Amino acid sequence: MASNGFAMLSILVLALFASSIRSEETETKEFVLTLDHSNFTDTINKHDFIVVEFYAPWCGHCKSLAPEYEKAAAELSSQSPPIFLAKIDASEESNKGIANEYKIQGFPTIKILRKGGKSIQDYNGPREAAGIVTYVKKQSGPASAEIKSADGAGEVIGEKSVVAVGVFPKLSGEEFDSFIALAEKLRADYDFAHTLDAKLLPRGDSSVVGPVVRLFKPFDELFVDSKDFNGEALEKFVKESSIPLVTVFDKDPSNHPYVSKFFDSPATKVMMFVNFTGETAESLKSKFREVATSSKGQDLAFLVGDAESSQGALQYFGLEESQVPLIIIQTPDSKKYLKANVVVDQIESWMKDFKDGKVAAHKKSQPIPAENNEPVKVVVAESLDDMVFNSGKNVLIEFYAPWCGHCQKLAPILDEVALAFQNDPSVLVAKLDATANDIPSDTFDVKGFPTIYFRSADGKVVVYEGSRTKEDFISFIEKNKPASHSEESSTTVRSGEHKTEESAAKDEL
Repeated sequence: MASNGFAMLSILVLALFASSIRSEETETKEFVLTLDHSNFTDTINKHDFIVVEFYAPWCGHCKSLAPEYEKAAAELSSQSPPIFLAKIDASEESNKGIANEYKIQGFPTIKILRKGGKSIQDYNGPREAAGIVTYVKKQSGPASAEIKSADGAGEVIGEKSVVAVGVFPKLSGEEFDSFIALAEKLRADYDFAHTLDAKLLPRGDSSVVGPVVRLFKPFDELFVDSKDFNGEALEKFVKESSIPLVTVFDKDPSNHPYVSKFFDSPATKVMMFVNFTGETAESLKSKFREVATSSKGQDLAFLVGDAESSQGALQYFGLEESQVPLIIIQTPDSKKYLKANVVVDQIESWMKDFKDGKVAAHKKSQPIPAENNEPVKVVVAESLDDMVFNSGKNVLIEFYAPWCGHCQKLAPILDEVALAFQNDPSVLVAKLDATANDIPSDTFDVKGFPTIYFRSADGKVVVYEGSRTKEDFISFIEKNKPASHSEESSTTVRSGEHKTEESAAKDEL
């Protein structure tokens, strides 16, 4: 006890000492604009360009960002014209309408607002002061930089950058407008430039007068040209050409931007995870690259990951290190196909079988529990059909994450709901760990935790968006059950509730 007392005393003394120092210091100016529901709209309307951080005071990442964001704001405020950074507490009740309007789902979320908020763009730049300044200055300028000299081309393109450069006979016309429109659309993630003279560019045919788009990159063939200025085709060209033939997922930070683009790609993803220091690593990677080369134009994206650096990805797919080396394929509809413990001679033939539709889909699932006696029943991917879709029951199912605080708080409430229906065989209250099991995304849209759905015995699926109280859950279930089930169970629920209250009273006595 004495040591705790001394600890508290020392903390108090240090706090008082720090506050006395602060009181003697001159008050420092804050350069980040503080917004709330009362001034948000007026402030945004006044600025042609402004960066806004949506934060929560309790968020650790927000706290880490705060000093860097303030430093960047101080430097950017001295630009001519000044560039403003702002922040709004999106967790504050009075500001939640604004947070919903901007679809804020996590903290911190940073948005770039242009033209008085008419144009909204995600901030995808660094989180340290110097990087913020560089990124924001670039975003505040034109979406595509004009190249007027060879030195200028060197500065824009560099040796390690991916840059789409439009070559035009004149800076106007349908093709030029299409290029600039795409530059505006993709400016958060891609770099664009344009020129009237191909001779200024470091690589490629210097005699072309355009219109042509030449994408420079530090991998594979180093540059590639396209003359298709149709909006969708041009966007597809830029996105697909910006990803290496085989993306490398390892500890090298220079590869990380390509990994992000790979996972953002709408293509079917073919991923091989292997121990990079293993004896067969090079032969596996070589054969995998051969398959990638022969699969060009088939809407497939390839990635090879070092198993040691890819633990998060393996966990996401529900895979074990004992299955490495492995290939896993994920299609745009989220179906997965797995070849565990793959050897070099199997890669090409297994890929052919996949393309021919001969490989069965892989399902990430926890084991079906041997016992399932708690009030809220455990569902896993392998038991989802039997317990939810084909059970003939009215199922309230929670999709949760084990680390989610809101889910932990909800657990005893759902136990009470399940007990209220314990004598009604037509109702099942269940839960599924969405981090360890695949979920049919065409039926359940799970983007956060907890997400709760009700599937009635006659197949109707409804998302639960009400209050998280026992009474509201019970009312929701009764309202959404088929009529034939509702009448026969209302008495059961009431008697179940009465029994629960009776037993609780006995416990208290």
